[in-house]
Amino acid sequence: MIENFINENKENIIESLQKLIQIPSVYSKSDNPKYPFGENINRALEHMLDLGRNLGFRTKNLDGYCGYIEFGEGDELIGIIGHLDVVPEGDDWTYPPFSATIKDGYIFGRGAIDDKGPVVASLYAMKYVMDTMKIKKRVRLILGLNEENNWDCIKYYKLHEEIPNIGFSPDADFPCIYAEKSVLTQELKSEMCQFDNIDIKVNLIDCNSNATNVVPKICSTVLSINSDKIKIESFINNLKRIINENDFEIDIYKIDENEVKLTSYGVSSHAAHPDLGVNAISRLIIVLDNIFKSYGYVIDLFDFFTKFIGLQYNGENLGINFQDESGSLTLNVGYFGIEDGFIKIKMNLRVPVHTDITKIGATFIKNTSNYPNLDFDTTNYMPSLYIDPKSKLIQTLCKIYNEETNSTSTPIAIGGATFARAFPNCISFGANFPGDKDMCHQTNEFIKVDNLLLSCKIYIKAIIALVEGL
Repeated sequence: MIENFINENKENIIESLQKLIQIPSVYSKSDNPKYPFGENINRALEHMLDLGRNLGFRTKNLDGYCGYIEFGEGDELIGIIGHLDVVPEGDDWTYPPFSATIKDGYIFGRGAIDDKGPVVASLYAMKYVMDTMKIKKRVRLILGLNEENNWDCIKYYKLHEEIPNIGFSPDADFPCIYAEKSVLTQELKSEMCQFDNIDIKVNLIDCNSNATNVVPKICSTVLSINSDKIKIESFINNLKRIINENDFEIDIYKIDENEVKLTSYGVSSHAAHPDLGVNAISRLIIVLDNIFKSYGYVIDLFDFFTKFIGLQYNGENLGINFQDESGSLTLNVGYFGIEDGFIKIKMNLRVPVHTDITKIGATFIKNTSNYPNLDFDTTNYMPSLYIDPKSKLIQTLCKIYNEETNSTSTPIAIGGATFARAFPNCISFGANFPGDKDMCHQTNEFIKVDNLLLSCKIYIKAIIALVEGL
């Protein structure tokens, strides 16, 4: 029966995902209380709620912060927790990022795997169970809208709605996840006034609205010089030398006799996998540190960065390269910019689950203490998730995956942060398959059509297991 359902609904599933991808649901600031995360994200929510109603479900919009789609009766609530917002699209796509182009069995588009494809697969899995079973529990697909930023959507949900008794988030990897690292956002900042009385100034920094949980693909800065003291051609030649010595891909553009623009290029990837990317910000800051020092100026922010962070993504020079069964600590430099009179660097850290989190902040404080013009702060902290891999929930879902894929995979730990950690008795479950390239946050993000349909089949059996009490 499940195979027949998948085959009969194949085109509907694909079309539903394409229409959802075609809504550019990237976060934007909004003054409209009806759209706290921007009009496009609200469009994505309304689209999904309309789809849910058309499929026969109950739906609810929670004041534009999130929504849910539900069926069933009873006191016990099973949660499936996904999100409809996406990271900024970035550049250099083969197909337009919001076109949902299908090519060679793949659907390309921002959000295809993170997290719109898995959400659609979950919805149709719910449809099968609703139409074929009479259950004494409720199943609710919770639709988050601010997952890629600060989770205000799920915070709002927890203040106003019922907490699921058990569930999963289709926002990571198969076979299933038993541990997720904690996540820290660390900020280094220095006052802009430090440039007032020197012959080189940083006037502008632009990282193309890069999210801190993304390895930045591009970052630009405009430097101005005192042309009475420093000649522009000599300055440019020094920049070229520094760039060539480091073998960085950084363009130099002469604006006039007083200003130069530098544009650094990298390769985007998810912050949980910084080794898969090339960090454009890190390279640019190293060049800035070198060019200022070549004229006798030590900028604390740049000096600290070059000495303690540089091109590393494991925190080794800081002494925080911790590791355990959940993997190694990762550090992604995701933001470089000017805000409120400060020049700032923001870093996204994924910390192994058994690491004492206070050691991270203490190490930063210790290493920044010798820099009078440098401030440090932890601006966000998300605790880790750990569920015994031998638990019934983990073992049941892993078994379902293995049976459907004829494999013998075991539960895994990840650096990603999913909504699973927002609720008790909840784990991440799919929809990236073992061996597949992780396209989350990357250019040319895609989901394989066959995997989308297989995910739906796996989620059907997972929902049945949950409603039957595992």
